[in-house]
Amino acid sequence: MNIMTNMTIDVTTQTTSATAIEAISKNAVSIELQDVTLAYRGHPAVHHVSGVFAPGSLTALIGPNGAGKSTLLRAMARQARPNQGHVIYNGIASNQPGTIAYLPQIAGLNPDFALRVIDVVAMGAWQAIGAMGAMNTAVIEKLQAALQQVGLANFESRMVDELSVGQLQRVLFARLIMQDAPVILLDEPFNALDATTVRDLLKIIHTWHHQGRLVVAVLHDMNTVKQHFPQTLLMARELIAWGPTSAVVNNQKLGEAEQASLVWQDAAPWCYQPEQNVGGIVHKHEHSHHAH
Repeated sequence: MNIMTNMTIDVTTQTTSATAIEAISKNAVSIELQDVTLAYRGHPAVHHVSGVFAPGSLTALIGPNGAGKSTLLRAMARQARPNQGHVIYNGIASNQPGTIAYLPQIAGLNPDFALRVIDVVAMGAWQAIGAMGAMNTAVIEKLQAALQQVGLANFESRMVDELSVGQLQRVLFARLIMQDAPVILLDEPFNALDATTVRDLLKIIHTWHHQGRLVVAVLHDMNTVKQHFPQTLLMARELIAWGPTSAVVNNQKLGEAEQASLVWQDAAPWCYQPEQNVGGIVHKHEHSHHAH
C-alpha cells in the first residue's frame, strides 16, 4: 500500500507576531516537497514525501534513527538530488547562491585544520568578500557582531583546533549569521552540547524565526521540540505527520513512526516498500508511471 496517498500537506498554520509578518514579506521563501524519494547508497532512505514549509516557519524534523531525516535535509540544501520527485524553492532561484544556509552534523566536521575563528566565520560572507578574500570595515564589524551574538566576542584570532565542541558550534552559528540567508537548515545542531550552549543557540534560532527566515532543524530531544518549535515533520522514511507540534508530537504519532521504521529493509531496492496487512487486506506499493 502506498500510505502517502492523499497526504500532501500544506504546513501554513502558525502564530506569527506583527514584526515577524513584516519580516516574512521580505523573506517570502517557501520550500515545497513534491513526491520526494531519495536513496542512500542504492537503498531506500526517503520515500514519497510531499508538503510545504511555509515562509517564516520554524520546523523540527524528527523520527527514529535511520528515518531519513538527514538525507531529506541534504536534498533541501541542494546537497543531494532526489531519485524521484522535486524540491521546489518558491521565492528564490533554484541555483541562486547564498540563499540556503546549511549546517551539517558537527560529527561530520573536522576541526583539526589551521584556521582562525575569523577565517571560518568570514566564509559566511564570501559573496561580500569576493574571491580575493579582502574584508572591508563593514564586513569586519558584522563579523565581530556575529561573534558577540554567539557569545564569543574577541575570539577572532583563536585557532579552531583549540575550541571545545560547544565553542566550535557557536563559531559555525556565527558563520550562518554572516551568510544572512532566508533559509536555514540545521542537522542535529545541539548534539553533544552543554545546556548553556543549547540555550544560547536556541535564542539565535528564535531570532531568525522572528526575522521571518525559514528554519528547519533535525532534532531528537522532544522537550526541545515541544518548547521551541511550532511546527514538526515526523517521518520514518515516509511521512508520518506534519503540522503544529502539539498535534504531531504525541505517543500515538511517535508510536506510528516507530512501527513504520520496523518494516523497512535496508538492503531493499531504493523504491521498495513492504506489503502491509491492513484490516485483513494485503496492500502493495505500486508505481504506475514512474521509471526505476
